[in-house]
Amino acid sequence: MSLLAVRGLRKAFGGVQAVDDVSFDLAAGEMLALIGPNGAGKSTCFNMVGGQLPPDAGSVRLEGREIAGLNPRAIAAHGIGRTFQITATFGSMTVRENVQMALIAHHGEVWRFWRPAAVRFAAEADALLAQVGLAEQAERATGVLAYGDLKRLELAVALGNAPRLLLMDEPTAGMAPAERVALMQLTRRLATERGVAVLFTEHDMDVVFDVSDRILVLNRGALIAEGDAAAIRADPAVREVYLGTGAAGGGH
Repeated sequence: MSLLAVRGLRKAFGGVQAVDDVSFDLAAGEMLALIGPNGAGKSTCFNMVGGQLPPDAGSVRLEGREIAGLNPRAIAAHGIGRTFQITATFGSMTVRENVQMALIAHHGEVWRFWRPAAVRFAAEADALLAQVGLAEQAERATGVLAYGDLKRLELAVALGNAPRLLLMDEPTAGMAPAERVALMQLTRRLATERGVAVLFTEHDMDVVFDVSDRILVLNRGALIAEGDAAAIRADPAVREVYLGTGAAGGGH
């Protein structure tokens, strides 16, 4: 059984069919990119999986359980984590404290105020920070981190919720090219080690082709291609509507 099974997903806004009968599967440990030109419907599709938008029709099943139409909090409780284009961290807290907050929430201890938060899950937080290369910055204020380090912290925070599925919305937005590749290669390694499925949207085609196991291509709300990097590069429809008629590469 696939970890995530999406079937017949549809969403319209007024008379515009933003997502039109989209179906796909995602396995544990797999990196799946969702790409397409502006207005293709990828953000709408992504937000229906994450609970930000209810679908008009279709099914979204996580390990066989229907989650379509649930709100983001309920979906997170089922084991789905998410990162955003704009980092969602607490600038006034230390790097370690940000991860500790995620761990405290995951273990349902948010309201146990009599237990000092500073000592809760500190070792687990440090282990996650080591995994993303931030161990030496654990006691720094989050507000002074470089942007690339903020993105790695956001990944550690997302992993603190022990997700089985991680949704990453434009995870490398605003990053330098070298940082983009490094962040997604790190995500690739952690996904493999932890058996976490990753669904991500991304503008940078170098990143997409470098880390994806499979790529889904949307155009005008419909899925027009699916396959590995080589298949997507060679697909005539993809080259025409998204990558251009020249060599595959570049951005949006």
